[in-house]
Amino acid sequence: MKKTLLSLAILTSFGAAQADEGMWMPQQLPQVAKQLKADGLKLDPNTLTKLTEFPMGAVVSLGGCSASFVSPEGLIITNHHCVYNSVAVNSTPQNDLLANGFLARTMAEELPAAPGSRVFVTEEVSKVSDKIIDPATNKLAGKARIDAIEKNEKQMVAACEQDPGHRCTVASYYGGLEFYLIKQLEIRDVRLVHAPPSGTGKFGGDTDNWMWPRHTGDYGFYRAYVSKDGKAADYAKDNVPYVPKHILSIAQQGVKEGDFIMVVGYPGRTNRHRLPSEVAWTFDWNYPAFVKASGEVLAIIDEQTKDDKAARLKYAGQIAGVNNYYKNRKGMIESYQGSDILARKTAEFNALKAWVNASPARKAEFGQGMDDVEKLIAQRDKQVQDNFFLGYASPRFLGTARTLYRLANERTKPDAERKSGTQDRDLPRLTAAIAGQDRTYDEKVDKALVLHFLKQYLAQPQDTQNASINAALGLHSGMSEADLKAQLDKLYAGSRLADKNERLAWMKKTPAEFKASDDSFIKAAVAMYEPAMKEEHADEELSGKIQQAYATYMKAKIAYMNSKGQAVYPDANSTLRVTFGKIAGRERGADGTTGWTAFTTVNGVLAKATGEGEFNAPQNQLAAIRAKQFGKYVDPKLKTVPVNYLATLDITGGNSGSAALNAKGELIGLAFDGTLDSIISDWDFNKAMTRDIQVDIRYILWNMKQVDHADNLLKEMKVE
Repeated sequence: MKKTLLSLAILTSFGAAQADEGMWMPQQLPQVAKQLKADGLKLDPNTLTKLTEFPMGAVVSLGGCSASFVSPEGLIITNHHCVYNSVAVNSTPQNDLLANGFLARTMAEELPAAPGSRVFVTEEVSKVSDKIIDPATNKLAGKARIDAIEKNEKQMVAACEQDPGHRCTVASYYGGLEFYLIKQLEIRDVRLVHAPPSGTGKFGGDTDNWMWPRHTGDYGFYRAYVSKDGKAADYAKDNVPYVPKHILSIAQQGVKEGDFIMVVGYPGRTNRHRLPSEVAWTFDWNYPAFVKASGEVLAIIDEQTKDDKAARLKYAGQIAGVNNYYKNRKGMIESYQGSDILARKTAEFNALKAWVNASPARKAEFGQGMDDVEKLIAQRDKQVQDNFFLGYASPRFLGTARTLYRLANERTKPDAERKSGTQDRDLPRLTAAIAGQDRTYDEKVDKALVLHFLKQYLAQPQDTQNASINAALGLHSGMSEADLKAQLDKLYAGSRLADKNERLAWMKKTPAEFKASDDSFIKAAVAMYEPAMKEEHADEELSGKIQQAYATYMKAKIAYMNSKGQAVYPDANSTLRVTFGKIAGRERGADGTTGWTAFTTVNGVLAKATGEGEFNAPQNQLAAIRAKQFGKYVDPKLKTVPVNYLATLDITGGNSGSAALNAKGELIGLAFDGTLDSIISDWDFNKAMTRDIQVDIRYILWNMKQVDHADNLLKEMKVE
């Protein structure tokens, strides 16, 4: 959570290497230039601040994963689990691409990625804090403050998006203390190029997820397409590959333990600046509730799809995503229990309050916000807790109906006055998502999930239930399971939104047409709308107060840390970050077990392969390993092909697919995971234990050459 610049030095011997804390904004890198050079970086650290130059210009966001351009023809490399849903939606029981893998040998064979897929190429980042919280906005509180902030953001975004084909966002840093405008080219025509079989790309499955040793070939390829004039465009057969300004070159020399490594990507969220009360609530209630619910979701989907392969494929992406976070949160809870994290967070917070109160000037500036922030957060957390089961208990197409009716109401306003998410800029992605819903939907699965969680919701005390939702859906406490099931059957049977054309037609209808509809989900959405708007306004009133108080808390914390000579980087927020360190094993594994070596090899694939389930490695891959067909990808020390390796890097979710670069900025692998006992670093960075996991570029290239025969792509990347 906090560090001195001097603490960036790393011991490089095996077992003594310490994890390097810091998800640095590129513009912060001059602060650590000395450490970057000392660790071995051969590039000028100052060039890393320039997002449109090498290597930053080659790194892109997929809106949840990271990726990189690796050819002048828009070829993109990322993780297998980042392209997994695109493979799943293109699979059928007769042509199971998940099981068999997919390779387009020509561009004509490439398949459209999952609906709504995007590639975001960052072009500009500028600090706009004083324009978002201008003097007039700074005088406001509550909902008025949130409305003013949103108005300022939308005006800025609208001006930025006058450049067609671009997506602009205003990102918040340090809990709403600072704001940056980010301009990205939004590439909408994304196509699946190559994914190895799941027996490679997901080898080890959920058993090995977050574990070490690991033997997973977590890689896949997309291609970005634009119109013939080079502009972002919807999918069209005559679109052409996007020509990136920069691409990553594949390292010609393999890596070894102790080498410098840098990962560039878009980490999602970390929580290192959270209040002690937030830590306690998260680990005492929120994460345990999430783990319980996620386990139930997985069990229900498994039961409902065990004899229906088509339905199983439709839910493959959701299963993978839920499983990932299910194990993640379980690991965090285990790491938290018995630790001193809460005690240390509390002591740090108390020290901060003591520092604030020790000075009349500091107390005048920070005191009220420090007093308010914990009370406001507690109020917000209580609301989340009361509404928890409703997050799981809404029929898929009821949610669609509510989105469509909200859109209809917002469309009666000028575009600039519409709620974010319903403006004209949002319609292409919203349309794609709504059109593609049936590709990941099965009514019996959806109904079983809703029934299960509605029973738990209705078992809550009456005063914590949502009366308007109960009335709209015909629910009440004390309903028997038979009555509840009958009511759900009626609701599902009374809607036509499972039909793609029906859903798309509603995107252009008026509020009056919604009110006249006899569709059961549309009627329920209309009934819920006004009460939901009142709740939203109350939530915004609370959010405005939290933003003001939290920004004050963070301002106080930064001043306090700076007074001690310590730098403060912001929590991850899905914007471009850089982390660097060393390739290194660990002196001890989980629970004091034998130390971890830095690399795994294909020998481990052979040892783990069972021929079924999560360890069903492709037979041609196993044959190549047995025959030692390693070619130029053999490691001289290991005498075989390396698969995965550990490094002392600070990453989190969203970093999946991030480029791992060597000292010259060449691609040496892809970050794809962490270890179970170190993921608590999202909340409390553990310098001794933290390791992340990369798939070695040599394993990727060996698979492509010897197993999948992707010679066309190897030639394109100039690595034949």
